[in-house]
Amino acid sequence: MSENNNQQVFDISIDVVPKINGSKCFDDDGRLKRTGSVWTASAHIITAVIGSGVLSLAWAIAQLGWIAGPSVMFLFSFVSYYTSCLLSDCYRSGDPLTGKRNYTYIDAVRSILGGARVKACGLIQYLNLFGIAIGYTIAASVSMMAIKRSNCFHESGGKKPCHMSSNPYMILFGVTEVLLSQIPDFDQIWWLSIVAAVMSFTYSSIGLALGIVKVATTGTFRGSLTGISIGTVTETQKIWRSFQALGDIAFAYSYSVILIEIQDTIKAPPSEAKTMKKATVLSIAVTTTFYMLCGCMGYAAFGDFAPGNLLTGFGFYNPFWLLDIANAAIVVHLVGAYQVFCQPIFAFVEKWAAQRWPESKLITKEFQVPVPGLPSFKLNLFRLVWRTKFVMLTTIISMLLPFFNDVVGLLGALGFWPLTVYFPVEMYIAQKQIPKWSTRWICLQMLSIACLVISLVAAAGSIAGVMLDLKVYRPFKTSY
Repeated sequence: MSENNNQQVFDISIDVVPKINGSKCFDDDGRLKRTGSVWTASAHIITAVIGSGVLSLAWAIAQLGWIAGPSVMFLFSFVSYYTSCLLSDCYRSGDPLTGKRNYTYIDAVRSILGGARVKACGLIQYLNLFGIAIGYTIAASVSMMAIKRSNCFHESGGKKPCHMSSNPYMILFGVTEVLLSQIPDFDQIWWLSIVAAVMSFTYSSIGLALGIVKVATTGTFRGSLTGISIGTVTETQKIWRSFQALGDIAFAYSYSVILIEIQDTIKAPPSEAKTMKKATVLSIAVTTTFYMLCGCMGYAAFGDFAPGNLLTGFGFYNPFWLLDIANAAIVVHLVGAYQVFCQPIFAFVEKWAAQRWPESKLITKEFQVPVPGLPSFKLNLFRLVWRTKFVMLTTIISMLLPFFNDVVGLLGALGFWPLTVYFPVEMYIAQKQIPKWSTRWICLQMLSIACLVISLVAAAGSIAGVMLDLKVYRPFKTSY
């Protein structure tokens, strides 16, 4: 790929903008001034991190126990923070203040590492993002069904089983995402991230509060030091489920894949890396606190029988309206999180298409669509068709593979090592020119190898879970 192909071409007007250092309207790369701050970056991260993964943490801790569960969670939070700081230093190649900007994760890999690793990174990153979109579609449908079943249960006085298919709810979620996916780029969805972040705190707080109430009602902290007991599950099941729990916890911290894209929204000065590191430490501190509270209180409330989705463990009993609010908040949050994770895929394909067919009006022409009471909306036909097809594809696959817990674990396992650890470590070593076999180089490589082993065993556990699900599965016939 030529050097020219490394440049973003979504806004054709960029080419004619004078690149004036110190301009009040434009940044040093000729783009409109970025306006992001610590708070907007933190909102994006929290939206990405506190996702559906938080609901599976009580189950994950139940598999590992009171010692290993919280310890693994702290370990993943530290690794995610450390490697995110390494990655934030790779936003600019060379000088941290004036070096060439890398607009996306794959741009950073291309600029710093190059070679075959660029294609490997692109394949892993976009497959991971695609998988997350599927996982979020499944999770949203589960929460929508929980609201419907709760209301059905109370209207019938508990006499009806209230079984229903997940397919209509996945389709409804998909239609919503088709509309929101027409928002052109990352910088314009900051408001959606803030709404989603508020929603994530809402349902996490409700889950935490219900866990505390349940512990207070029973008067006991359930669970054991070593996790789910043999007898409740077999020895083989305990091993596989422990491995899968690692994947669930890894998924709960999976945001490095979009870190560079978030950093590209931040204004300077101070340097983007400095602001991003502040946003990272703030966001991971907040999310880890919530994770520990929700995961540990969920385990304390349910013990060995902690559910894969924390909110489903409280059943359909009073206060059912509070659970409805929590599930509605999950749906709203996942609507925003879906967009945060899919924007890099949208941008990549649209960049490639604009470079491949620069004269095509279908790709470059934008139509002004008047919106009552709001500024006119810019509609692009290629964006409309391509993004709609993408959302349709993720929705159909979600209807085929509605295994929430196992999908979450597999996504976390497959994406954690390469995107959160390997590429950030390798780019940092190349960027800072750390000598081979130096103490720092050895420590970084040991970190990478240890995380690779964790990813492999987590992937094995999740694949085993999917295989068990497939034994009782019929396509498009899933009901709850």
